[in-house]
Amino acid sequence: MSSRLIGVGVGPGDPELVTVKGVNALRAADVVVVPVMDTGERGRAEATVLHYVPQDKVLRVVFALNERTDRARREAAWDAAGEQVARLLREHDRVAFATIGDPNVYSTFTYLAHTVAALVPGTAVETVPGITAMQDLAARSGAVLTEGTEPLTLVPVTAGAAVLKEALSGPGTVVAYKFGRQAREVAEALRVSGRLDDAVWGSALGLPEESIRPAADLDGAALPYLSTLIAPARRDGGRGGKL
Repeated sequence: MSSRLIGVGVGPGDPELVTVKGVNALRAADVVVVPVMDTGERGRAEATVLHYVPQDKVLRVVFALNERTDRARREAAWDAAGEQVARLLREHDRVAFATIGDPNVYSTFTYLAHTVAALVPGTAVETVPGITAMQDLAARSGAVLTEGTEPLTLVPVTAGAAVLKEALSGPGTVVAYKFGRQAREVAEALRVSGRLDDAVWGSALGLPEESIRPAADLDGAALPYLSTLIAPARRDGGRGGKL
């Protein structure tokens, strides 16, 4: 029987937002891998996992998660992490990888699974969905993500502010991830598109340092990298107007 690599979404940081299925997958695994930066500090995924499984079951694997410019260094870190997980899969039947948010939404798990599949042919890859930051921010701020036939656009601002500007010019709600270092450009894009007043941003959701504020409060200062923005669709205020 082939070994199983299971990507488990553990939500944006609040341990109470891990699903029952996610907790069961973590506890059933022989080893739970958590990604850490090469600087060594404990990340959100690790902190969340430790609410549900003992420390001696958790393996910290270094990813160059803070590397934005040196692609070769970043890919070397992915390869090294893949080798570590491949060794685990040769020794254990079930290895879980914990990732913040959802393992199929801008997750490091995608790169890991691709690498491991090449190193250990026949490995069964599975995912357990997790609550995303946009869902958590919507719940905590009261921002409605979609109504009726409205589309929902998710943009990583690491792709550049121009991508966000294009999305804001279209219909429906726009969600921006990882925009903290381009907060000034994001605020300007909201202002130009006329979507500043209803927008909201948040960071460290569910954690002691949580911050949720109207986007109109953005003053151009840098924000935490993992900041999330919701710019709701333009609505006329009527009930069911978009059905």
